[in-house]
Amino acid sequence: MDNEKLITGLLSYIGEDPNREGLQETPKRVLKAWKHWCRGYGQDPKEILKTFEDGAEGCNEMVVVKDIDLYSHCEHHMAPFFGTASIAYIPNGRILGLSKMNRLVELYASRLQVQERITTQIADAMFEHLQPLGVGVVLKAKHMCVCSRGVHHTNSITVTSALRGCFKEEGAARSEFLALCR
Repeated sequence: MDNEKLITGLLSYIGEDPNREGLQETPKRVLKAWKHWCRGYGQDPKEILKTFEDGAEGCNEMVVVKDIDLYSHCEHHMAPFFGTASIAYIPNGRILGLSKMNRLVELYASRLQVQERITTQIADAMFEHLQPLGVGVVLKAKHMCVCSRGVHHTNSITVTSALRGCFKEEGAARSEFLALCR
C-alpha cells in the first residue's frame, strides 16, 4: 500500500474527510514529519563521538552538559515525549566536543523509543566510544501517552538514570553528578 494512502486511511478512520481542502496535503506533510522525527535510524553514534587528546591534559574532573532538549516518540503509542537530558563524564585522556552530547541525545531520540532504553543507550555509547572514567545520564520527560490518554495525568514527569564506571561504583562521584543535575 502507498504510504500516502496509509495516512489517508487514518484520516478516514478518525472520521475526517481526507478530500477536505485543509487535509489534501496532510498525507505528504505527515510522511515528511515522520521521516524527520525518525532520522536517528540512519545514524551511528561512533560518527558523532569523535574525541580529542588535545585539551585533555590534566582534565580529570567532571564535565557536565545539563538541560539538553529531548524530543522523541514512544514506541507503544507513537505519542511524543519530551523533556531534558543531563550527561556527565570524567575524561580519561580524551575529551569530547560539548555539542556531541547534544547530538547523541538527538540521535537516539530520533527513533521510536522508551525512556528507559534511550537513557541506557546514551550512557553505553558514551562509555564505549569515549572510554572515560565514568558516565552519568539523567533524563526527565513528560509523556503525552500519560498526559493525553489513559490516566490523563498532565503533571507527572518520568526520571530515568544510567551510571557507568566511577559514577556507579563511587558514591562521591555519583552524589556530585546527581547534585549537579538538580
